[in-house]
Amino acid sequence: MKRWWLTFQKGEAAEPPPTPFAEGFMLPRSAESLLAADHRRKLLERIWQYTALSEAQFDRLYLEPIRRYASFVQQLPASESHHHAYPGGMLDHGLELVACSLKLRQSYLLPSGAAPEDQAAQADAWSAAIAYGALLHDIGKIAVDLQVECQNAERWHPWHGPLNQPYRFRYQPGREYKLHGAAAGLLYTQILSPALLDWLSDYPELWSQLLFLLADHYEHAGSLGELVLQADRVSTAQNIGGNPAKALQAPKHSLQHHLLTGLRHLVKNEFKLNQPGAAGWLTEDHLWLVSKTTTDKLRAHLLAQAVDGIPTCNIALFDELQSHGLVEATPKRKAVWNATVTDGDWQHRFTFLRLQPSLIWANESRPDCFRGTVEPMMDSALPTDDVRESALAGPQIAAVEQQQQPASVTLNQEFDYLDDLMDMLHEPAEFQAGPVAESFQPTTAPDPDDAGLAFMQWLREGLHSHRLVVNDSKAKVHTVDGTLFLVTPGIFQRYVAEHPESAEASPKSDSWRLLQHQFEKLDVHMKKPNGHNIWTCKVKGPRKTSLLNGYLLRGKAAISQESTPDNPFLTIVR
Repeated sequence: MKRWWLTFQKGEAAEPPPTPFAEGFMLPRSAESLLAADHRRKLLERIWQYTALSEAQFDRLYLEPIRRYASFVQQLPASESHHHAYPGGMLDHGLELVACSLKLRQSYLLPSGAAPEDQAAQADAWSAAIAYGALLHDIGKIAVDLQVECQNAERWHPWHGPLNQPYRFRYQPGREYKLHGAAAGLLYTQILSPALLDWLSDYPELWSQLLFLLADHYEHAGSLGELVLQADRVSTAQNIGGNPAKALQAPKHSLQHHLLTGLRHLVKNEFKLNQPGAAGWLTEDHLWLVSKTTTDKLRAHLLAQAVDGIPTCNIALFDELQSHGLVEATPKRKAVWNATVTDGDWQHRFTFLRLQPSLIWANESRPDCFRGTVEPMMDSALPTDDVRESALAGPQIAAVEQQQQPASVTLNQEFDYLDDLMDMLHEPAEFQAGPVAESFQPTTAPDPDDAGLAFMQWLREGLHSHRLVVNDSKAKVHTVDGTLFLVTPGIFQRYVAEHPESAEASPKSDSWRLLQHQFEKLDVHMKKPNGHNIWTCKVKGPRKTSLLNGYLLRGKAAISQESTPDNPFLTIVR
């Protein structure tokens, strides 16, 4: 079967470039023209494969909303200087998110805990809702982050409908970073037809999660929120040269929150300021933090707090800080500044991250400002004989400016990173009844009456999809001594909470104990030398030591093939 996106129309270019117009204006284009670019057609084909729908169904449920989305976002970028920061980046990011989220959806049985026949009946609705949430999660940016001006000098607002005359755009100065998440509510009825909204509203749990997601309340958005956040990490990490596989493993707790609290802790408790050998200098308007010292110490601090998903590369960490609005960009849209610090006869050149002091101290009293000067030097390189940052820094900082790449990609790029994205989004597996791929099925189909086997299947699927976080400070699964450590009673209580039907035959207070007993009967765990089932791990944190009780699995490979390193903060008490 041939699709319009798989064949070129006569005289049509393979990848139509942005259409320039007089004085920097661009002509609005049809959705079909925008989606005709080769890399976008590949994404559309992959999306269609993941849905496994007929052509007519796919047109109605997916292609029509995507066309509407394309007509609104046109050639607008997804960000100013971070991921997909080029004309057309918003459309590319939206399509990548739909493809990623539908691929990840294959390892979820939704709604969680429902009867198999209900999951099968609702499968198409949940898949569509996941795709819509992924497509629309950033659409608020075109309403509040960007100023779009038409050729007649009037400001365009997307709630009036798609662009219909030549336009140009710029980013809103002083914009609120998180406002775009809340602004999606202004626009999603422009993309999703009343018929689609009527259909989705018939499923209360799905409808609730989708509305929370579109209102930027991911903490209440359940599985839909998890899938969209994971897909967003993958698309963003792949576009800026990060690691999409690692992005999937990031905890769902706000990374922005962890980064900000970590910076506040370091500045207030560990860093010296305003003196030779310091890690930072506070002026009247800015806080200048030595870049390598700050990122190295921030990473170490967050790892000590068992925060997962922290980039191991400083360049990627600079990108994270910049994308969350925690550091100010240079005139060249980079995160790292070159500046000379002068204090009387003492002078030294550093690379810095520049922050607003209010981020650290808010309304609290601040230290005294530096009496000397911090002078930015944006156009000259670091001297080759002066490579150290401070007494706290290592010897490798001289290469930072040379290593740092522009966060955006150029208009003429070949979209090579999409090949890697496509490799990750390999051809969808053939399915049995329901949306769980065969490759994720257990080697032995669980007896519906055997809660232990059902629990093991749930554990396997949760680890594979990263719905169950490993080695996080609040995780119920850790890696210890090369195998998995299941925290009790937490891991069993979570299963029961997600599967309320398993508790119907017994009081809620006893259901997890019965599940734990069924698990022990499987004999998949290691016993202590004295024959006891429960092991104890000592958890050594930065301020205190605590204990965790749990089970050590005998065969980790049967549950998870990932080579996750042991949690360095857990030690088995022998």
